[in-house]
Amino acid sequence: MIKGFSIRTGLRVLAAGCAVGVLAGFGANLAPARADTAQPAAFNAPQPPVIMPAPSTLQTDGSAFALPAQWQVIWQSPPTPLLTRAMQRFANRMSVVAGQEVYVENAKKGKDQNTFPIHIQYAREASFPAPTMREDYTLDVGPDGITLTAQGPAGVLHGLASIVQLVRREATGPVMAQAHIQDSPRFAWRGLMLDVSRHFMSIPTVERQLDAMEMVKLNVLHLHLSDGAAFRVESRRYPRLQKISSHGQYYTQAEIRNLVQYAAERGIRIVPEFDTPGHSFAMLLAYPQYASVLPMNTTDRAEINRAALDPTNPATYSFVRGLYAEMSALFPDPVFHIGGDEVVAKQWTLTPRIVRYMQAHHFATPADLQASFTNRVAQILKADGKTVMGWDEVLAANVPPHTIIESWRGPANTAKAAEAGLPVVVSGPYYLDRLLPASAYYETDPLDTRKDAAEAQAAAQTTGPGGTIATPTDTKPDAPVPPLTKQQKTLILGAEGALWTEVVDEDMLDARLWPRMAAVAERFWSTPQNCVPQTLYGRLAMTQDKLDLMGLKSREDADALLDRLAAGETQAPRVLLSAVSPVRNYAHNHEFLQIRHKQTATEQDLNTPSDIASPDSFEAERFNAEAAAFVNGKVELKPELERQLTIWADNDAAFHQVAARHAALTPALAASTRLAALARAGLAALGRDRGTERTPGWREQARETLDAARKDIAASSSIHVVTNTPQPAGDLIQRIVPGVETLVTREGGLTLP
Repeated sequence: MIKGFSIRTGLRVLAAGCAVGVLAGFGANLAPARADTAQPAAFNAPQPPVIMPAPSTLQTDGSAFALPAQWQVIWQSPPTPLLTRAMQRFANRMSVVAGQEVYVENAKKGKDQNTFPIHIQYAREASFPAPTMREDYTLDVGPDGITLTAQGPAGVLHGLASIVQLVRREATGPVMAQAHIQDSPRFAWRGLMLDVSRHFMSIPTVERQLDAMEMVKLNVLHLHLSDGAAFRVESRRYPRLQKISSHGQYYTQAEIRNLVQYAAERGIRIVPEFDTPGHSFAMLLAYPQYASVLPMNTTDRAEINRAALDPTNPATYSFVRGLYAEMSALFPDPVFHIGGDEVVAKQWTLTPRIVRYMQAHHFATPADLQASFTNRVAQILKADGKTVMGWDEVLAANVPPHTIIESWRGPANTAKAAEAGLPVVVSGPYYLDRLLPASAYYETDPLDTRKDAAEAQAAAQTTGPGGTIATPTDTKPDAPVPPLTKQQKTLILGAEGALWTEVVDEDMLDARLWPRMAAVAERFWSTPQNCVPQTLYGRLAMTQDKLDLMGLKSREDADALLDRLAAGETQAPRVLLSAVSPVRNYAHNHEFLQIRHKQTATEQDLNTPSDIASPDSFEAERFNAEAAAFVNGKVELKPELERQLTIWADNDAAFHQVAARHAALTPALAASTRLAALARAGLAALGRDRGTERTPGWREQARETLDAARKDIAASSSIHVVTNTPQPAGDLIQRIVPGVETLVTREGGLTLP
């Protein structure tokens, strides 16, 4: 049983889909559920449900009925073994969310009056999951039963996920909202790219992500399995890859097959990536005879990202052909990702034999040489029946038709690929390792042609109404990219959220992916009109609570990391972390900056408060929303604002005391002091200063505090700024700046009610 169930009820739903209000209580504790009789009873407190991603059509009046404990499944189409197992997962998830056992079994002969019926009809598909799988479904939920009609098995899985989200707890027990849903995805490719090369993620950890992906209707897990850091799959043909290049952490072939099956059970395809010709240090550590530069530099960590295969060596192609053939057999999906990104030109131009080869074959640039390599490798995979996928650098090659381009370097490359008639998956705007908040990614549409739209949105949201952000001064602005044409849009298969893991280890993974990946998933599934940014955080908080209940460890892992830093004294650090976030745009990736500044690259310790701090803070978002509502006339919010600001103001003294006993907290001392100063500025704007009347000069002090906090934020406002700008102590920025600035700007010293 689940004890102490708590859900951030977030912002009250006002209409179907994404429409919700700005206030109503994050963090409301609901009473434990009670068991109910089989026959549902009507409830008199309408509360429209929150389903994420937002369905195409959701019709509901908010009424609900008591959740039955006994269910029977009436299959209008005979279930496959996969769907039978899906119903078992469904029953488990319903029990967890409800807080009581929910029993689901196939209907027997004769109608059982004591069970709640769910009718399921779907069309079989020859291959599942597959790029062309049909995912639409229709759902009718009422006190007399549920009808789920789907175009294919994927639609059944999606419908079941939506049913789970219709359940909520009330004081009298769990209830289910009545609803009619018609739903279909906007994009066919809705993916998560997970880098398991730089930090290894165990099978149970990857499986947790697949479970969460099923709940938010993502359908592709793109695994980045080899890079400079490590090679992560057992190879029987080239065993030195795991013996030398995995550092003892890799997936056996049996584990890969089981993982592929685990994903398929959830309607998720696994697309493998084995990066060539660049990012090949790990491969070449095991088989240096295929390297461009010999002897290999194994003492400089920067070389991990530089080493490249030798495309002039015929044996290189034999190696790649053999490796890709073996790996292709492990991953039945028709798509195979060959990487192709970030080849360092000097790997080839400083090697005389390669220069001679380029001259003899009339390759004017390293890009031309790479294009030749890409074309040969693509033809190898095509002959094996695979559809080739590569990062947008492969556009330089004459790749086979239908090669999928993953666009990561901006909308110009998306447009270029579409102009060439090639299918595209967009990932650049959704790099989660940039540590932007969910709202910034959410405001960027996959078809958006604005450069760095998410980056700009993050800056605007964090600085508030009067803030300014530094603009890059070391780069020329790119020419604007015109909107995609109607024909180009048809070639956009979809998009992926991407998490590179240079500064993310297994203990941090869930918290670095979720809940932001749920927001991204909605962008990929729902129509633009159903994605309303103002409603995001309330629904996201509720979704995160349910995902954590069903097995995610984002909060559990964060608590464990915090206890590691300040065992037994985590309250003051927890209060600080509720209002701060890590710096953005790779400012927290110290090795990245060392390499950019041509310094000795060193491995980063992931054991600081900034490694626990979340890019999103529901507490800060609530405060900022309440501050805005207060200055717009909701004066009854003043006591709550004062209460929260007082907690943050008083926490600094406690944090300093704890940090004196736990040195690992020391980097966050400046952030704690800054948070307290911001909180006091907010209290002064409300007419009080720590329980007394305002002190003289409070407005000037408030402005200085806000300016300093905005400067800290501006230091990581873009990758270009990050490269040449010192970051705030502890790599932490303040999330309550918009709310405090709203109060200070609005009041101007006037006494409030």
